[in-house]
Amino acid sequence: MELTPDPAVTADNVRLRRLLGDPGLDWLVDRARRRLEREQPLTGPVLLSAPTAEQREAAERLLGRAPGSGRSLSVRLDAVDDLLRRSGISPAGLAAAVVALTGPVRLLGPARAEEQRAWQEAYLPVEALAEEVPALHAWVDRLRSDGLVRRLAGTPAAAADLLSRAATALRALPAEPPVSLPTFSSQLLGNAHALDDGTPLCSLTLSGVRALTGFPDGSGAQWRREVWASAGLLRDELSSTVLTLNLPGTPALDWMADEGEPAVLTLRQLIRHPPASAPPAVWICENPAVLAAAADTYGADSAPLVCLQGQPSAAALTLLHHLHTHGTGLCYHGDFDWGGLRIAAALLRRVPWSPWRYTAAHYRAAVRTLPAGPPLTGARADAPWDPDLAGALADSGVRVEEEAVLDDLLSDLG
Repeated sequence: MELTPDPAVTADNVRLRRLLGDPGLDWLVDRARRRLEREQPLTGPVLLSAPTAEQREAAERLLGRAPGSGRSLSVRLDAVDDLLRRSGISPAGLAAAVVALTGPVRLLGPARAEEQRAWQEAYLPVEALAEEVPALHAWVDRLRSDGLVRRLAGTPAAAADLLSRAATALRALPAEPPVSLPTFSSQLLGNAHALDDGTPLCSLTLSGVRALTGFPDGSGAQWRREVWASAGLLRDELSSTVLTLNLPGTPALDWMADEGEPAVLTLRQLIRHPPASAPPAVWICENPAVLAAAADTYGADSAPLVCLQGQPSAAALTLLHHLHTHGTGLCYHGDFDWGGLRIAAALLRRVPWSPWRYTAAHYRAAVRTLPAGPPLTGARADAPWDPDLAGALADSGVRVEEEAVLDDLLSDLG
């Protein structure tokens, strides 16, 4: 909504510019315009601190008298309004004069309300996505409150476009099978570089991926690579690997299994030459120490084992998804701490597994029989496979790492 010149009431523009168009009165006209924008009355005094001699002289010519000799300059707006009306220079008063001098005045109240509505509507694409994917509800709420979108986009129109494209990308995740990030961007967003590091869309979509997969906080290029990989988007096919033991299915894997030696598989190998056979069961651990101990203890007689080495990589997820779809039962064990629970929950969202000595009962037994372990630290996490496990950890407040229960784990692998 704007205040515009009234064609029925014309001001004497020549005299008006001679009277109020003096550069020494710019401050006065600006103050009056700002009041109009805020729908405030043009009455009472306006003050100018430390006026120049030019500004004092201009005010004196306007009022026909000296406005005072103090450190500040004071002019009453209602006096100027009366002067303009009585002189006939602006029969409609000061408001009409300001519009005639400076152009239409946009009222900030309606403008702000309109802008607020536009910001609200900008979030509709991700709100609709959260209705489809409830795990993203908290992420959308956080976007509304933390100012990230406003910082990245700046305007409601830019935010609407940014959030729409982010919703498009997230709706297609996780990618099964994994695909390169540039290919995904090109096919879905029309630009192979749309999700390049440093772009607003990358920042926003990456935060959505973390909400989708539960990937923990971090920073740096390697961390971003692993966040993308957790949703099946690959920066490259060789940096993502998974550690295995006695997993057959290719000539190279068969030879390693016959020797009882661990094998490192790249994502490239798993995409191009996945194992041709699937054992009835595969055991999964979090720490390489477990796999190394199984190789040392049992060699070729160890049960098939896959080691995540922390957060499940794209290679690990590709391998486990392949095994699951071909009938292999997966059994998982990890560290008994909040980070371990998060890793396990992230894996469970991608592939189903059964707990391998990884329940509240096993944790309590370990705490009772082992020497006092390191204290539990960090934010609490849930254990969807055993709702009692998180409470047991919180009650005991002790971390139990896989190495501490290594003998128990090895007894299942022989």
